[in-house]
Amino acid sequence: MFVKVCGITTEEDALLAVALGADALGFVFAPGSPRQVTRETVGAILHRLPPGIITVGVFRDEARDRVVEIVNTLGVGGVQLHGREPMSDVRFIRRRVPFLIQGFAAGDPAIAAVGNGPVDIVLVDSAEPGSGAVFDWALAEGVPAGVRLLLAGGLNAENVAQAVRRVRPWGVDVSSGVETFAGSGRKDARKLRRFVEAARTAGEELATDGWMPHPGAAPYDWMVDGA
Repeated sequence: MFVKVCGITTEEDALLAVALGADALGFVFAPGSPRQVTRETVGAILHRLPPGIITVGVFRDEARDRVVEIVNTLGVGGVQLHGREPMSDVRFIRRRVPFLIQGFAAGDPAIAAVGNGPVDIVLVDSAEPGSGAVFDWALAEGVPAGVRLLLAGGLNAENVAQAVRRVRPWGVDVSSGVETFAGSGRKDARKLRRFVEAARTAGEELATDGWMPHPGAAPYDWMVDGA
């Protein structure tokens, strides 16, 4: 079970997430978010991370050239688009970065067509990303077969196992659910530890019945050429 911890704002929280088993860290560049970070902050954090940790820059309706420039200048691993970016911009960005996650609100009819697009991972979130609101997990079932699904939206240590069993995603994404309080921008070590443990345990339980989150593809195969 792939675990991404998003909304990282400090070096302390980045290293905490890594120590507790996170596979990926998300840095929010989108204006208006209580978790927005500067290029300088992210650059300093990246220099302290151990090898093998995947990093993601999160953007919303940002100019495509700026997205590419920020990610490649800083050395961030990939991009997450969380707005209403046109497909022309999505394709432009994907050709210029190592991998791309595209976020959709649960129930968005556009999800049905993602299998024909350039994205590596589809993230399904609540209608208000970062709000901590849980959506009807049945709405995540519209993701086409064979597409990596990263489940977000109000996940926390108490409900992530249930969500994994219900949706059977490739991975889970958490932000406000492991904060000291929602919107603080700081992670709580106890909440984060319980979240990672619960998500991984649920994933291991599913594996016993032969379930594969993405048959035929290793979790990090998009990183092979650039590793």
